[in-house]
Amino acid sequence: MSIKTVIKSLDFFKTLNDSQIDTLVSISSISSYEKDYILHYEEKRGNTLLFLASGLAKAYKIDKNDNEIFLYYIYKNSLLSEISDVNSDNLYSFSNIELLEESEILSINYPQFKNLFLNNNILCMQFVNEIISRSKKLQSLVNREFLFDSVSKVAMMLSSDLDMFNKLKRHDISLILHIQPATLSRVLNRLKRNKIIDIIHGDVTVVDSKNLEAIYKENQND
Repeated sequence: MSIKTVIKSLDFFKTLNDSQIDTLVSISSISSYEKDYILHYEEKRGNTLLFLASGLAKAYKIDKNDNEIFLYYIYKNSLLSEISDVNSDNLYSFSNIELLEESEILSINYPQFKNLFLNNNILCMQFVNEIISRSKKLQSLVNREFLFDSVSKVAMMLSSDLDMFNKLKRHDISLILHIQPATLSRVLNRLKRNKIIDIIHGDVTVVDSKNLEAIYKENQND
């Protein structure tokens, strides 16, 4: 696809007129990457704003023992870059970003983007919404890692990311949620007995979304 076509396909840029899109095209490029490519590493600084036009990515960090700490998935039509300081012309990477599928990425010169758009109050609201969305993901991470028990962890993932839950192997889900595979099986069986979910040929379907949400929201509010 052309750069212009990709830009028009991204919700972030839906409010731009043709002239503004042409301006954005002039400071942008499109690149394709293979599965398993590490797009950037944590603590790296750069000046390119990145959007995932197609594909799938994950954000993660590495602890002092070289263990991977999963943070969240990034889906197509999303901002990949992490914004920590809107006053700087550089972008700082809080996490590692790895592509889980063949992906197409839109790259935008960030200093020029700020000068041509943000400094002229264009796309500012979209930019703020993306920052808020990323903040909510990190809030969910804090809840998952420090506040939730195993049942709440599983319930939250089923509620917020059912497609990915069914796509992954149970072992991988256990690693993401930091629970034992046997514990995951017990939780799923318990939710099924309580008629909150059903499991057909290994795939989970949500039967009672209200009670599923209540499991982790009650834990979050304790």
